[in-house]
Amino acid sequence: MHHNTLIFSPHIDDEVLGCFSFLGPDCFVLHFGAEDRPYVSRIERIQELERAANMLGFHWDVLDNPVNHYRMQNLILTMELTINQLKPSTVLMPEPSYNQDHRAVYDAGIVATRPHDTNWFVPNVLIFEQPDSLVWLHSAPNNEPSYFREIQIERKLAAYALYASQVRGHRSPETLRSLASLRGAQICKPYAEAFRVKRIVDCR
Repeated sequence: MHHNTLIFSPHIDDEVLGCFSFLGPDCFVLHFGAEDRPYVSRIERIQELERAANMLGFHWDVLDNPVNHYRMQNLILTMELTINQLKPSTVLMPEPSYNQDHRAVYDAGIVATRPHDTNWFVPNVLIFEQPDSLVWLHSAPNNEPSYFREIQIERKLAAYALYASQVRGHRSPETLRSLASLRGAQICKPYAEAFRVKRIVDCR
């Protein structure tokens, strides 16, 4: 099995929020956990994921790490095994934020994609942002994105709407549209997603 793009998604819906432009048949999304909540069950979360995957065509798996208690050391081996199995050309991981699970996935992803003499070398490593990346800054404010992809915002919002249990005020459709409009203005397009480049290798 081979996929050109591998997304490390801390939770179900993070991939649509931050990596919509990469989601498609050649993309595999590894989610690190899903939990039962009073207002939504783990099963319902996975059903929402199935609907989004059917709409956009991406492949996925959901692990059993306890949400809000991810430990970086426990994620690295799974990441490395997945990279070695899929041999992707691009890996995406979340920008570290106030969310402890996002920080754990980011830290583990940096280890798993390091230059190594036995692991599969991933040429392109990108860091994706989400609304909280701007709404409540965690990383340095001058850490500007350096890679952009134009998106169809209505299609992104339609995919996000499939995660009905997760549509909330701090990541509302209006906030997503505003962020996409800002990133689009930076590249003279109506809407876009933005990423920080950790590594890009010109293979020419």
